Amino acid sequence: MKILHFDNYRLGVLAGATVVDVTDLVAARIGHADRRELMPKLIARWDDFAAALRDAERGAKGRKLDEVTLRAPLPKPGSIVCMAVNYMEDGTRAEPAPLNAFHKAPSAVIGPGETMVLPDVPATIFEGEAELAVVIGKRATRVPRARAMDHVFGYVNFIDGSARGLPPPGNVFFQMKSRDTFAPIGPWITTADEIDDPMKLRVRLSVNGETKQDFSTSDMAHDIARCIEWVSAIHTLEPGDILATGTNHRGLSAFMDGDRIELEVEGLGKLAIGVRDALCRTWSRETRLDRQNKGFETPTPQIGGKYAAGT
Repeated sequence: MKILHFDNYRLGVLAGATVVDVTDLVAARIGHADRRELMPKLIARWDDFAAALRDAERGAKGRKLDEVTLRAPLPKPGSIVCMAVNYMEDGTRAEPAPLNAFHKAPSAVIGPGETMVLPDVPATIFEGEAELAVVIGKRATRVPRARAMDHVFGYVNFIDGSARGLPPPGNVFFQMKSRDTFAPIGPWITTADEIDDPMKLRVRLSVNGETKQDFSTSDMAHDIARCIEWVSAIHTLEPGDILATGTNHRGLSAFMDGDRIELEVEGLGKLAIGVRDALCRTWSRETRLDRQNKGFETPTPQIGGKYAAGT
C-alpha cells in the first residue's frame, strides 16, 4: 500500500492514479491537534486500520493524483537518522567504513514540489544525496539483526541535502546537514510488503533531466537490518522515525538555483523538488566521478557568485 499526505495534510491511500481520502476514517479514532501528527500515529496502530484502508483502496473513490497537492508523507518525524559512508562506491572501497550516523533536524523536512533553499553561508558546494529511507513501524530498542526487519513499516525516497566545507574544520555535520529544507522526502510511503528485497533496488537522481546518480542498494556496505541493530542499540527508534541508509557518492554534483531535482528509488514513486539560491552561485556540472577521472580529489570548484574565489 502507498500512503500519503495531500492538500492541507489530509491522509490518503494511492489506488493506481487515484488518491482516496482516509482522513476521517483515521482521525476519528486517533487523537491529534494537527493533521501532520496523524501519520506516525497511524503507523503505530497500523494493525487497527490496515483492513479498513485496504477496503478504501479497493473502493478507489477519490481524486486523480494530478488534481491534488502532495505533501511530505512524514512532515513531523520524531527522529531522522542518516547513515554515513554506507556504500562500497561500486567496489572502489577496499572495505566497509565503520558504522557511523548523524541526526538531521526533523524541521528540515520538505515534500514533493517544494523547494530546497540554499543559505547564505560559505559552503564549498551544495549537494543532495539520493537515498533509500526506512520508515520505522514499531518501537525498536536494542533490536538484534535477526529481528530488525520486523520493525520496518515501509520505505520512502529521501534526499540528504548538504552544505559542504563550512568553517571551522571539524565542526561539520550539524551545520552541514540540519538546515531548513535539507531533508526532502516523498512522494508517499510504500509499505514493506510491496518491496520484495530492499537490498536490490535501483536508485536514480537527475538534475534538470540529466542522470547524475544511478546505483543499486546492493552496493550498501552495512545492510538495513545491521543499521537498525546498531542505531537501536544507541537510542530507541519510534514508529514514524526515518532511517536514511546512505548513498553512493560517485554521482554527486552541485545543486544550484533553478534546478529541478528528481529522485526515484525503484518501487517508491518519483520525488521532484526545486532549488532556490538568492545568491545565484554557480558550479560546473561535474560529478565527483567526473572529477576523479580527471585526477582531481577536490570538490567541484565554485565558479561564480558570492564566496567564489576572488570575489
